Amino acid sequence: MVNDHWRLALEINCTFVHLGQEDMDGADFGALRSAGVRFGLSTHDPAELDRALALDPTYVALGPVYPTKLKQMKWAPQGLDRVRDWKVRTGAVPLVGIGGLTPDRLPGLFAAGADSAAVVTDIEQAADPAARCREWIAATRGYLR
Repeated sequence: MVNDHWRLALEINCTFVHLGQEDMDGADFGALRSAGVRFGLSTHDPAELDRALALDPTYVALGPVYPTKLKQMKWAPQGLDRVRDWKVRTGAVPLVGIGGLTPDRLPGLFAAGADSAAVVTDIEQAADPAARCREWIAATRGYLR
């Protein structure tokens, strides 16, 4: 999976790309589809969700669900009520929660309707990232569908 760079995904014959809203502006979705590249799209507000769903993505991401340290965000934390609303609106399209997640927050995220969780900072900043990955894997086992 390539993050943000749709042209690179095409060049290296990657099968999946994740695009943020800014990345979507110049993306050639026809070229991605023609090359068999699936894509997921980030969303933060209802207009972005409508735009993303119109493009028939493989999944939609919502974030930040909680306060995040990964990068400066112009959006406030979305919260679990927004996750619930997004899941109703996305229907069968898988919903990925991202931002400020920890294994302890997974039960609430999944109960709110997220199909998956994306995590960066919690693993990256762990004293033992490999051990933290094992914690994440163990925490998600009960939610596999």
